[in-house]
Amino acid sequence: NMITGAAQVDAAILVVSAQDGAMPQTREHVLLARRVGVPYLVVAMNKADTVADPELLDLVELEVRELLSEYGFPGDEVPVVPVSALGALNGEERWVRSIHELLAAVDDYVPLPDRAFEEPFLMPIENVLTISGRGTVVTGAVERGVLDVGSAVEVVGLGPTVASTAIGMESFGKTLDAVQAGDNAAVLLRGVRREEVRRGQVLVVPGSVTPHARFTANLHALTAAEGG
Repeated sequence: NMITGAAQVDAAILVVSAQDGAMPQTREHVLLARRVGVPYLVVAMNKADTVADPELLDLVELEVRELLSEYGFPGDEVPVVPVSALGALNGEERWVRSIHELLAAVDDYVPLPDRAFEEPFLMPIENVLTISGRGTVVTGAVERGVLDVGSAVEVVGLGPTVASTAIGMESFGKTLDAVQAGDNAAVLLRGVRREEVRRGQVLVVPGSVTPHARFTANLHALTAAEGG
């Protein structure tokens, strides 16, 4: 699940404990982000409220920056923001402010991505749902293009191509007339059975994608040291 999600994001927030520093799983997450092409990371150094010594926070920050540099990220440039999620949830002003500082760091450091609005619509299908009385819904992050309600679509890959019509759309619970590149979308399909669609297929406009049974790929096998 993490690989599927990470492969489509424009940036990620890496959460590291200010108490424990970079753990083995932190290394795995950084490696995964590098391998799937996540272009930007911002570090949230959580539980900063539990560390009284500023020098310890500096040591954890240095450790994280070295780890990022080891895997090809610009460790000296990546924002590292001390935060306390629990303190923010409890309404403590200092730590509420730290979350705003984290979001500001994301806004400042991560550039707005270029979206391929003019290209034919394509959305990799991440999940398939059935809504009683309505039909089958596919969800995913729109990779390119724009799709309007009422548009003809095809589900392509992993079997016969399935033709349908997009009769409804939502993003984060909000009903929309169209979805576009960059949106996390749920698309309701007319006349499609749940068993006809599955994760790994793509939702496209008719004729824009040709499925292939043979292809060339680059494979990176993780070593034991990398968590493989």
